[in-house]
Amino acid sequence: MIRKAFLAILALGFLTVSCSEDDNPTTTSNLTLDLTGLEALGNDFVYEGWIIVDGSPVSTGTFSSVTFPQTFNVDSEQLARATTFVLSIEPAVDPDPAPADTKILAGDFSGNLASVSSNGIVGDFSASTGKYILATPTDMDDTNEASGVWFLDNSSGSPAPGLSLPTLSAGWKYEGWVVFDGTPVSTGTFLAMNTADDNAATSIFKGDSGNGPAYPGEDYLQNAPSGLSFPTDLKGKTIVVSVEPYPDNSPAPFTLKPLAHMVPSDAMNHTAIAMGDGPVKSLSGVISR
Repeated sequence: MIRKAFLAILALGFLTVSCSEDDNPTTTSNLTLDLTGLEALGNDFVYEGWIIVDGSPVSTGTFSSVTFPQTFNVDSEQLARATTFVLSIEPAVDPDPAPADTKILAGDFSGNLASVSSNGIVGDFSASTGKYILATPTDMDDTNEASGVWFLDNSSGSPAPGLSLPTLSAGWKYEGWVVFDGTPVSTGTFLAMNTADDNAATSIFKGDSGNGPAYPGEDYLQNAPSGLSFPTDLKGKTIVVSVEPYPDNSPAPFTLKPLAHMVPSDAMNHTAIAMGDGPVKSLSGVISR
């Protein structure tokens, strides 16, 4: 008799739980991402989408593929109340449930669509300009002057910042590059245009006579990467300024490259040279719910 009563109570409990869950079912709706310009992040990082609901971020899921469109199942009630979509770059193994500083796209919903862009969340590079000079101030040899690039403008007779770029949002840094026949070699990362870059004192490429001027740049004088030879001649090489995630997902340049220029074959040393637009100044896409 006791056993029968116990089984009856247990069955009633299952029924009660089942009815409770059925009374409050969780429904999901489709959130579709159609984005352009994103690049694969490698094994250590992923993209993660977020909707902003009542001022708080709610994850819509992570992804590694950069083939679009992609669709995610999201809680219907939260998706309907979402005001904004944000895309971030996150560690593949992420102990922090909150969005990282490295947010790459964002946009507000208007009805069921949100036009997202990197302009407001990373920086607006539409008016960016740049100048550089060829010089090797970190050695005492005047014969190698075409083997260094420095992002400064000396056209007034005194050095001044050569780059006009917006202040970056948290989670991003600028990085200069020289592309040697398809091989990009960094000049260093930086945030300010009027100070030396992060590797000014530690560069393995610079000469042995100081760190150079207080501007981003690099002398390629020694310890060349495999396949290259330093000192060299940068004429005919391409100078690039990219925008990099911080922490960085790759030793190669990131997809955002607001400034670029091929050094003219007749470029004069110690003379300011204007850069042009880079291949990618912004990223964009459409989010639909």
